[in-house]
Amino acid sequence: MKDFATSDNPLVQAQLNRLSQLSLPQGRLGLETIHELLARLGDPHKRLPPVFHVAGTNGKGSTCAYLRAMLEAQGLVVHSAIKPHLVRYNERIRIAGELVSDELLASLLEEVLDASDGLDPSFFEITTAATFVAFARYPADACVIEVGLGGRFDATNVMDRPAACGIATLGIDHEAFLLVPEEGAPTEPMVRIAFEKAGIARAGSPLVTQSYPDPAVEAEIAIRADFAGAPLHMRGQDWWADVGETIRYRDAKGELELPLPSLPGRHQGDNAALAVAMLRHQDAVSVSPEAMAEGLRTAKWPARLQLLVEGPLTARAPGHEIWLDGGHNADAGLAIGRHFAGQDIHLVIGMLANRNPDNILDPLAGRLLSITAVPIEGSDCHRAKAYASKARWADSVEEALSGLPSDGRPVLIAGSLYLAGKVLEANGEIPD
Repeated sequence: MKDFATSDNPLVQAQLNRLSQLSLPQGRLGLETIHELLARLGDPHKRLPPVFHVAGTNGKGSTCAYLRAMLEAQGLVVHSAIKPHLVRYNERIRIAGELVSDELLASLLEEVLDASDGLDPSFFEITTAATFVAFARYPADACVIEVGLGGRFDATNVMDRPAACGIATLGIDHEAFLLVPEEGAPTEPMVRIAFEKAGIARAGSPLVTQSYPDPAVEAEIAIRADFAGAPLHMRGQDWWADVGETIRYRDAKGELELPLPSLPGRHQGDNAALAVAMLRHQDAVSVSPEAMAEGLRTAKWPARLQLLVEGPLTARAPGHEIWLDGGHNADAGLAIGRHFAGQDIHLVIGMLANRNPDNILDPLAGRLLSITAVPIEGSDCHRAKAYASKARWADSVEEALSGLPSDGRPVLIAGSLYLAGKVLEANGEIPD
């Protein structure tokens, strides 16, 4: 799996060309390569500011966005690392609140790629090493780091003692990597997912999690936390949050009433509550309730139920609200379904060929006025017949929007973060 990227800067593009040649060697899983690469670079992961490390199937990116916003609202300097990028590779590395510059990015990638000679590293290992090198060299008060894939064998999972680790919602995704049979690992799929995500637990670092409907999942997380020596703080057992008109949060330290986050969707209240709980269960940095409230109001996380602004793309469908979501798995589909409950919408969808269209279609059943399938540039994707017998095909999102009726109904563009990035770029909403 590779997340391809391009750059207008020739120095960055030269390194991205090198990066694009890398792939995960067939059958290799483990942290040996990333540890060796980091050792060659002087072990930058051992010199980071306090780290907030977040795993999960859905919601981990939003949780990271809330953590960063709340920490910055406290006046702290924050490094952050998110995955994947939507438009520019630079989005993956944010230094002291600013996206890494082209000049620094080119230098970082060159340094790390040169150091990796003979190791056969993956795209993700190079990216993670470059991130840690940058975060170790530039002063900050805290780091927010999103897990890329799983947790146990994710390249970010090399830190000895983060300030706090978090696990957001869980679901079935990336089965080819996370459900590979392994001796000693759970065989029930959701329990195996919990096993992989809880692999980020570290001795002495609080592990803060959501609650989960399956007791076996919660039991597996508890086992992994105990095995690692990580104090476990699970929602519904050690902390509570009621999401309604506000977020009513409580734990052993007391109660808070916080505003709902600016990002739409009830699930965002749950993600925000997890970020609050992570801050409340650690002692590396101090964040006031006022800063938490301000962070929830100001946090941004593109391509997750994002209402697009007026731009070149939205001008193709005047009179319509146009929403964008990059979700593709079942949990993401449920969140989309809840957001559009009671509304009839037009769907513009592009999904990779290895994704299940029903993840998005089923939660919207009976509410789809039209379905228009679009391609995902450079990737194998589903054709129109995979979505519905009456779905139509358009060669681009622009063509899909231009073909919608003038009925003023909302439009959702969904199915892939790769597609979402192209949409943001076309509408002039490049993440900064």
